[in-house]
Amino acid sequence: MQESVRHNSEALAIPFDAVKLDRLMEEAGIDILLATSKHNAQYLLGAERAIFFDYMDALGVSRYLPIVVYPKGAPEKAAFIGHRLETHQRAVAPLWIPEVKTTASASVDAMACAIEFIRAAGVPRKRIGVELAFLPMDVGKALSEALFDGEIKDALFVLERLRAVKTPTELAKLRKASDLVIDAMLEVIGTHGPGYTKREISDALRVAEVKRGLTFEYCLLAAGASHNRAPSDQRWEQGDVLSLDSGGNFHGYIGDLARMAILGEPDAELQNSLRNRNDTASRLRSGPGGPDGR
Repeated sequence: MQESVRHNSEALAIPFDAVKLDRLMEEAGIDILLATSKHNAQYLLGAERAIFFDYMDALGVSRYLPIVVYPKGAPEKAAFIGHRLETHQRAVAPLWIPEVKTTASASVDAMACAIEFIRAAGVPRKRIGVELAFLPMDVGKALSEALFDGEIKDALFVLERLRAVKTPTELAKLRKASDLVIDAMLEVIGTHGPGYTKREISDALRVAEVKRGLTFEYCLLAAGASHNRAPSDQRWEQGDVLSLDSGGNFHGYIGDLARMAILGEPDAELQNSLRNRNDTASRLRSGPGGPDGR
């Protein structure tokens, strides 16, 4: 089984704005970045998450920990440390990262592999940027002990700023996710009537989103006079308003939307609320000042 691969760094394009990342790292005083959250690893790799660990990170007595190593100004010396169970996935869908090591079995040995690579790469490492909110304590301890002469800094905000401005491809995925969530909601609302429980409606929405190619994330729903949005045995009855709020994940991008429905005819208050909502939406679509420029 092939576990360590060195790719030609020119074979695949870097999927993010490396110049922007370098600038953000310089402003934050960071020499080398270690990204360990699944969402930021996916973003920096420009690839799907490890399929075995898409839902759960726990593994035996440890956990899965992807590590993307990015030295400022030197993408040709970047590396990815992954779990041995993602070897085949990375083989059929190669990464732009020059050094790919899918040899880890747990969190600490993944960091040990990253540290070994950093030492061998000969890149500046006095100021090490990590995602403190996504760095397990055992891994942070191993890092600080091994590179004791370096300063560990929080790089979470650097990565948030990097991802803040979406590319056309990202916007298309967000739009696709949103459209599919709405389509799933309309199907469920149209096929469920009086007597269905909130739990049954939530389960149906899960199925509707999955069959459209989404990863179901959650469903928050309220019915009638109750504002409790947890799935339960409460029934949706005639005259009740139903509020559906759900997120569906499309290749790492979540469509998070809410839709309202009512069993029966809406009363005057609801109709007035809808008119106000439509008027506001019309003004927003028309830009500043509204359709009449005021």
